[in-house]
Amino acid sequence: MNWLNSLQAIEELEDAEFDASLVGEMERSAASNEQRMVRFSTPTFKEYESSELQSCGKNSFPAFSITAAGCALMCDHCEAKILEPMIPAIKPEMLDSKVRHLIETEDLQGFLLSGGSNKRNEINYSRFYPVVEKLKRDFPHLRVAIHTALTDPAGAREMEAAGVDVAMLDIIGAEETIREVYHLDRPVDDFEATVEALCATSMQISPHIVIGLHYGRILGEENALDILSRHDTKALVLVVIMPFYAKPGTFATPDTADVGRIFLEARRRLPDRQVLLGCARPPGMHKRVTDAYAVMAGLDGIAFPADGAVAVADMTGRPFHQAHACCSIKLGQTTGTSNIATLASTSCAA
Repeated sequence: MNWLNSLQAIEELEDAEFDASLVGEMERSAASNEQRMVRFSTPTFKEYESSELQSCGKNSFPAFSITAAGCALMCDHCEAKILEPMIPAIKPEMLDSKVRHLIETEDLQGFLLSGGSNKRNEINYSRFYPVVEKLKRDFPHLRVAIHTALTDPAGAREMEAAGVDVAMLDIIGAEETIREVYHLDRPVDDFEATVEALCATSMQISPHIVIGLHYGRILGEENALDILSRHDTKALVLVVIMPFYAKPGTFATPDTADVGRIFLEARRRLPDRQVLLGCARPPGMHKRVTDAYAVMAGLDGIAFPADGAVAVADMTGRPFHQAHACCSIKLGQTTGTSNIATLASTSCAA
């Protein structure tokens, strides 16, 4: 039985529509992916329920925003709504006390540090770095991820010196998207320069690409993949634009087949890196189909997987396991002979 017929036998996908040619292309590529472990990541910065996986039930990897819900850019796709579920920590002492409390009461293993950007797509974390450094010194097990926004070599070294483990940023491959969606007067080259600066440090670099960022159109995603192919990043996090964050009527929902083709292209262009599907993507049946494509394309992990994703992993013969951590954090867990980076977090651009 081929994959298309097998998908129809999965209860959670019985009403789903798949692109037959794309599924066939993914099936023909299966041999190169069948030994890849799929990590289903369920971090705790939002509620999660699934018929196939369980939430961890405690705050083991939360996200903090140093600007609370504030952001100067107010990009068309987000308007700062992605920050709302994060824990506000607008002063360094707030971050310190909240992290220490969660370590004592809920066995905190790490956290994501994020925030809204200024009008140049920069986030000023400097006054929080002494807290991060002291927390890392007091709790050596703690793993810290950070949304870098755009930065320079000095900013990247400052993050590294504070003890940040994972640096995450959004890569945009189209000048039109930067201008029109982000309202930002900076070129694509600035995004590549940030990747280069971060890769010069010892941090694990985990860039994000938002599929459909240009009002739901596919524009610049392949150029973003080209940028990343030129630099030694450890992982790529793919997310899908969610139009309900934007003003009604401004964004279309990308077709699931178009999303699946970007998954397959990312897997082909970055065969030796972790390619992960992050938290942000449209809900409902769109998410079920998207997640099925992610498994079939050979992606290494999915954050907050939809019902049916585990069954698709079984169908394709891929091994899988569950982790209660932000996807972009490398926790040092080992499965077989592969050291696996846990999956991708929310993206501030999604």
